[in-house]
Amino acid sequence: MTFEEYKKQFQKKLEEWEKNTLNPFLEKNREQKEKFVTTSNKEIKRLYSPLDIQPDKYFDEIGFPGEYPFTRGVQPTMYRGKLWTMRQYAGFGTAKESNERYRFLLSQGTTGLSVAFDLPTQIGYDSDDPHSEGEVGRVGVAIDTLADMEILFNGIPLDKVSTSMTINAPASILLAMYIVVAEKNGISRQKLSGTIQNDILKEYIARGTYIFPPKPSMRLVTNIFEFCSKEVPGWNTISISGYHIREAGSTAAQEIGFTLSNGIAYVQAAIDAGLDVDSFAQRISFFFNAHNDLFEEVAKFRAARRLWAKIMKERFKAKNKRSMMLRFHTQTAGSSLTAQQPDNNIIRTTIQALAAVLGGTQSLHTNAKDEALALPTESSAQIALRTQQIIAYESGVINTIDPLAGSYFVEKLTDELEKEAEEYIKKIDELGGSPNAIELGYIQKEIQKSAYQYQKDIENGNRIIVGVNKFIVEEPETPEILKINPEIEKAQIEFLKKVKSERNNLLVQEKLNQLKLAAQDDKNLMPYIIDAVRVYASIGEICNTLREVFGEYKEHI
Repeated sequence: MTFEEYKKQFQKKLEEWEKNTLNPFLEKNREQKEKFVTTSNKEIKRLYSPLDIQPDKYFDEIGFPGEYPFTRGVQPTMYRGKLWTMRQYAGFGTAKESNERYRFLLSQGTTGLSVAFDLPTQIGYDSDDPHSEGEVGRVGVAIDTLADMEILFNGIPLDKVSTSMTINAPASILLAMYIVVAEKNGISRQKLSGTIQNDILKEYIARGTYIFPPKPSMRLVTNIFEFCSKEVPGWNTISISGYHIREAGSTAAQEIGFTLSNGIAYVQAAIDAGLDVDSFAQRISFFFNAHNDLFEEVAKFRAARRLWAKIMKERFKAKNKRSMMLRFHTQTAGSSLTAQQPDNNIIRTTIQALAAVLGGTQSLHTNAKDEALALPTESSAQIALRTQQIIAYESGVINTIDPLAGSYFVEKLTDELEKEAEEYIKKIDELGGSPNAIELGYIQKEIQKSAYQYQKDIENGNRIIVGVNKFIVEEPETPEILKINPEIEKAQIEFLKKVKSERNNLLVQEKLNQLKLAAQDDKNLMPYIIDAVRVYASIGEICNTLREVFGEYKEHI
């Protein structure tokens, strides 16, 4: 029997089922909703079947793990060979306090560190800057100089632990500090492994922690690409982030489309700067959100992996298969956490983490139950880590590769999300690429429309959030949460003052002047930033030097 004959036979059987079984049942029993949709408001059919897939497209569209188009995963054995990196995101207060949390997490089985920086660090201000008042150490660790970085990683073997740093506008400075800390501990930069987020475009779209205008910001990004391809070969030079795009309210398809469009812009900028695509593309990574809808999220990860492989092969003519692999870190959805009934967040996070694993993530952070209220306590951070460990060691989902492959529903959803994401990429191409689409406000407006619809559905009861608009209970007193001592800010400022008084300030000024001259030229700035960091120039001093040359970006949409 040919496939076409099989489809006709199946169509006939399906019609018989609808007539003889389904319709009589529906005459007596109503379905629970008028419309069944995913988290992204994509309508879901009652039944998926062989009619929804194209088995003759298997080799082109699905394939085998570790082979193009990587739909089923980037490694031939996936988690049977090596588990994902359990990378818990942490950082608060001073470097000393954060170091203690990292040591605790490592002792509990975390296999990679992920550093959260406070807001002043993210936008290039020192702790004693007036702009920093009230924000020092609040949402992450305060890093002013190399001295803080030395304390942050004290006693942590940087040649054995992979580190991710969520930093963008001043990414080059924090990477420089990490390299110098390692070298001061006798570890060469060639032995370092980890990831710097370094994704400035999504800051203009969704977060706002930018410093410089897009053009010099993209220069800093490509400077890191070039420098690390020669000097730090084990480092992932960018983590192109869909996470914050989704947190801002995008749909799953928008998360794929807008994130990969940003990826296209970075690759093109590096090529325009004279780099060969295969010299840097192997160290590009991505960062995605795992939201509540299990099947949509699994399909999203598979669709993104396939689409990126096609983009790298067909658009950019990459030849090395590693250049075509979409390797990604996942974080569970912070926007899905609720302050009401916070214990419910453990269940939400479990579903989201499971989706990430079923979708083939390379590393994972699981949010803690109390993060809608404050930074996580040590106890809640441990529960979040245990969630990953139970999935890894008790659930059985790691025993086979891409276990949901072949599901009529998942394969159809993967195809639909890929197609929808391609349409967004096409539209952004027509607007001249991601930077232009951002300047025009197109991406931001599309996200705003989706976010508004999602919130509207919650408020009118079309979307149930347990404990928020249904199954509401009288809340007990607020549980114990982590509180940042306001004295931390004073202590951090005093420490910065001490560092500045003890360093060679003439040498600092000399290195900053050299950096300024290099910025006015077209030189790669990484060596100059490393030189400035090594003599304890502060993040604020370095950023202010670059501000003098590059200016600051002001949103004008």
